[in-house]
Amino acid sequence: MRVRVRHGDSFWLYSRLFHIPIQLIEDSNRHIASNFLDVGMEVEIPGFIEETYIIQPGDTFFQLAKMSKMPVEALLLLNPGVYPDHLALGQSVKLPKRVTEPVINDIQTYDFTHLQRDIETLLCLYPFLKVNTIGESVLGNPIYELEIGRGKRNIHVNASFHANEWITTPVLMKLVNTFFLALTNENMLNGIHALPLYHKNTLSIVPMVNPDGVNLVLQGPPAEKKEEILALNSGSPDFSGWKANIRGVDLNNQFPANWEIEKERKEPKSPAPRDYPGEIPLSEPEAVAMARLVEKKQFSRVLAFHTQGREFYWGYEGVEPVESERLAREYEKVSGYKSVRYIDSHAGFRDWFVHAYQKPGFTFELGLGVNPLPVSQFPQIYEEMLNVFLVTLNS
Repeated sequence: MRVRVRHGDSFWLYSRLFHIPIQLIEDSNRHIASNFLDVGMEVEIPGFIEETYIIQPGDTFFQLAKMSKMPVEALLLLNPGVYPDHLALGQSVKLPKRVTEPVINDIQTYDFTHLQRDIETLLCLYPFLKVNTIGESVLGNPIYELEIGRGKRNIHVNASFHANEWITTPVLMKLVNTFFLALTNENMLNGIHALPLYHKNTLSIVPMVNPDGVNLVLQGPPAEKKEEILALNSGSPDFSGWKANIRGVDLNNQFPANWEIEKERKEPKSPAPRDYPGEIPLSEPEAVAMARLVEKKQFSRVLAFHTQGREFYWGYEGVEPVESERLAREYEKVSGYKSVRYIDSHAGFRDWFVHAYQKPGFTFELGLGVNPLPVSQFPQIYEEMLNVFLVTLNS
């Protein structure tokens, strides 16, 4: 929601009128110096939308403010050309409406277009969110990073490395949405205040590492690559078992952490729906984008959301730091997932992060069953990962 600056206005005033932390207003208006608000300038107020109301007999601004649960001055700010003492029957006025419900709800088939739409909606409602493009997929779809917070500690979480594990994307997006609601409504999350987490951390979210693969699983192959992709899938039009990117390379076998071992022992030896690690590490643009992001931002810890198994992996080659064990105990306690320190696996994103940076890295296998998991598991998975999300930001 946007308001137009009047003489004497300030971010502090807007914070008081709308009960929004001033830091969120500042971060929603990064292009504006808070000490230099010029009359007529537009300012974004996060966590609100405008509603049009038609004046009924007997209406007053006081009654409208009471109905909106907002101070009268907030209504005056939103209606600069309206005279509150001369409201006319049928006249339209603007009322501020606080957003109190999540917008991440429809998750039946969460493809790349759906993700884009939800990112645009979140950015409109919560302009303190930063959206960065960190690279492109094989087919030229942007790989988005959502950046949240103003803390010194950088934390990264990603989803949908594997195409048929697409349910991880709406889980992660709803976690972000829940965090935004808590920030703008000054609510607690499972007993934890949200605003200190915003100050403590800068959160990096890549909600869909493999957009081409997700679209393939949910929509089928693009026309220009249909014959090629059907051939990789043994002629079957059923892509529910597809994990790789659109070129048949498994993105979570692409990282330079004993990649040669995986290359030697993995089957198949050529592009396929799953497990093929490529001809060289980091051959795929999606993997390159993720590696460059990590190298640029030097995260304190990373989490990768996969499915399935209700367990998580966190050790690699004995180089994981002591902090990893402490976090693993907390994650196991709050999620009910099994903690697994070592597995016989190399060349994954988490493997590489722990190996290269000796910092905590975790791979969470969400839910239980056969991929792609049924959407009916979403509510339980979301609740489990909300606890993990809060431990990640608060510990």
